[in-house]
Amino acid sequence: MGIRFTFAAIIFLTLHTAHSSNPPFACDWSNPASKSYPFCNPKLPIPQRTKDLLSRLTLQEKLSQLVNTAPSIPRLGIPAYQWWSEALHGVGNVGPGIHFNASISSATSFPQVILSAATFDSLLWYRIGRAIGIEARAIYNAAQAQGLTFWAPNINIFRDPRWGRGQETPGEDPLLTSRYAVSYVRGLQGDSFHGRKLRGHLQASACCKHFTAYDLDNWKGVDRFLFDARVSLQDLADTYQPPFQSCVQQGGASGIMCAYNRVNGVPSCADFNLLTKTVRKKWHFRGYITSDCGAVGIIHDQQGFTKSAEEAVADVLRAGMDVECGSYLTDHAESAVLQKKVSMSEIDRALHNLFSIRMRLGLFGGNPRSLPFGMIGPNHVCSKEHQYLALEAARNGIVLLKNSPTLLPLPKTSPSISLAVIGPNANASPLTLLGNYAGPPCKFVTILQGFQHYVKNAVYHPGCDGGPKCSSAKIEQAVEVAKKVDYVVLVMGLDQSEEREERDRIHLDLPGKQLELINSVAEASKKPVILVLLCGGPVDISSAKYNHKIGGILWAGYPGELGGIALAQIIFGDHNPGGRLPVTWYPKDYIKVPMTDMRMRADPSTGYPGRTYRFYKGPKVYEFGYGLSYSKYSYEFVSVTHDKLHLNQSSTHFTVENSETVRYKLVSELGEQTCQSMSLSVTVRVQNHGSMVGKHPVLLFMRPKIQKSGNPLKQLVGFQSVVLDAGEMAHVGFAVSPCEHLSRANEAGAMIIEEGSQVLLVDDQEHPIDIIV
Repeated sequence: MGIRFTFAAIIFLTLHTAHSSNPPFACDWSNPASKSYPFCNPKLPIPQRTKDLLSRLTLQEKLSQLVNTAPSIPRLGIPAYQWWSEALHGVGNVGPGIHFNASISSATSFPQVILSAATFDSLLWYRIGRAIGIEARAIYNAAQAQGLTFWAPNINIFRDPRWGRGQETPGEDPLLTSRYAVSYVRGLQGDSFHGRKLRGHLQASACCKHFTAYDLDNWKGVDRFLFDARVSLQDLADTYQPPFQSCVQQGGASGIMCAYNRVNGVPSCADFNLLTKTVRKKWHFRGYITSDCGAVGIIHDQQGFTKSAEEAVADVLRAGMDVECGSYLTDHAESAVLQKKVSMSEIDRALHNLFSIRMRLGLFGGNPRSLPFGMIGPNHVCSKEHQYLALEAARNGIVLLKNSPTLLPLPKTSPSISLAVIGPNANASPLTLLGNYAGPPCKFVTILQGFQHYVKNAVYHPGCDGGPKCSSAKIEQAVEVAKKVDYVVLVMGLDQSEEREERDRIHLDLPGKQLELINSVAEASKKPVILVLLCGGPVDISSAKYNHKIGGILWAGYPGELGGIALAQIIFGDHNPGGRLPVTWYPKDYIKVPMTDMRMRADPSTGYPGRTYRFYKGPKVYEFGYGLSYSKYSYEFVSVTHDKLHLNQSSTHFTVENSETVRYKLVSELGEQTCQSMSLSVTVRVQNHGSMVGKHPVLLFMRPKIQKSGNPLKQLVGFQSVVLDAGEMAHVGFAVSPCEHLSRANEAGAMIIEEGSQVLLVDDQEHPIDIIV
């Protein structure tokens, strides 16, 4: 989402902010006229209702509804509607749709998405989405919202470690991101965890963004508005598109946002092949498509893709976009119609999609307080259940990266130990701990306050001037503080001044003099220090990783409103860490790779190392999926239903690789029934050998036995989170679909299953699978 094109929204709020104690809705049944309108009859099919409504609108009224700040239509009793609200990791106040005031002044602020992703827990993501959806509906029912369409989740692949918005995403893996999208969307929209509950009704509306291949904001003078992402069909098929396809087909998302950037020369919001052929026809999407804010205007004004503003309007409506965030259509749509560049059928299609969503939200069927979600009230916002969930998500996401023997957890003794908490993020404000796109939190606990719960006299020193930029470090003072205590926790990292929307990083080091501060304090401390990193994107901490004076390292992302408590509970042993990294941590010289290069696969001939754990062939600081625990876990494959897969159906194709003929099947020719019949049931025994209960994500990977050109080095094919008591053993089951998990995209973008041997992996345990074509 963009936030610089908000002038129209600001004007709208100034003139139209609602002060009523009732939520805005159409079809007030106390009005006799409403009863006569078929569009107000919830017993009729929605297509019939929207057709009736559109037949009653003038051209000017129709065009007025094609922007996010849709005005009222008083003669039909239709109130104004605001399409733009945000709920990335809690109901936010970034968009103009939400108004926090004395009645509801805050909302639960969950950890930033990248940290929640580190739990590898689909049910947790669903519960977070559900809590956010409940709070969103409560705020609407309290007349503090002018809409129920929320522009989240962000499911772009975290392709490059420098991307400022990587913090908003579930990470670099398509399967992980897809599962997150499905879980969050089902939760927010009020569906069940397994789907199939809604039957058309929406608690709130989720919108998957930014479609597609959007993962650069502003890097060395290249910005997202002018960037042309050159992406191969192969990379589109097996990296960039799967999360969006899952979001639509499995999650049932009711919205999609097209991005600023061009994809292979065509602006995303003007790409008929993407929006209509792929999303609507191939994936059977039935929701609405919005532009990112200001994205329509830049097509002509900045990208120069069209010769006139009217042609830009025509292109996006023809492509399949339904509503614009901004005012470009307000200014130019009527003249586009008069010039016969836009047809009435394209306008009516867009309005059908838009009003269908409002009807599914219950806003055209009488007072929405009488509907299934009408009883959700202010007491559902910032509830104890939701706040505990925020704490649970933070402590299950925090990743233990290093733990020298016997250092962590710290002892809880009487009398208590002495402790110093040092660093620019040790007492950071909510802006740092919450991350971007957050609203006002219900509560807020700093890192320092979390430690003071265990050590009341914990000593604090910022270590730097100017926050994480650390342009000048107070090293001598920090060293003196460190010398006087038993233990030192250094809280370092980044904040929104270093990485955010419109700000990509240009290096992977800790900013300023942070590393100098770390090394000096570690050298002076009585015992090895504990290093805590607050950041969304990875940093190169190789020197700390191998420094024996740094005994523990934890990555805490941006942990949300109760992150201070979560971190302290882990460090003092009241919670056993189990988070795993959802992104690769690269060495700092990775910045030699241009951020504009969209290729996923390595190219040895040019020295291009590839991207993400699936294709990157260079050294790593920490691997995707890495994470320690206070427990030691062991794994064993108990059963796999098929050691050999015979793909006898349909035709066999051949290709030549390295002078060898490779046989393969096209997934599209196998058919859904065949794919389901070949599904593998995999059972893994997991045991906790530690002395603490632990919540542990079990990650199942696949790799080809013989590496071939174009194949992933390895690939995540499943994950499950299991809670085990000390010494406990459990069986964890996975369903592996060869068509989904053992396939790859060829250069034409078609998914294929090749003949050969694959190896299933859980940690150091392997199980071979032979595929016979």
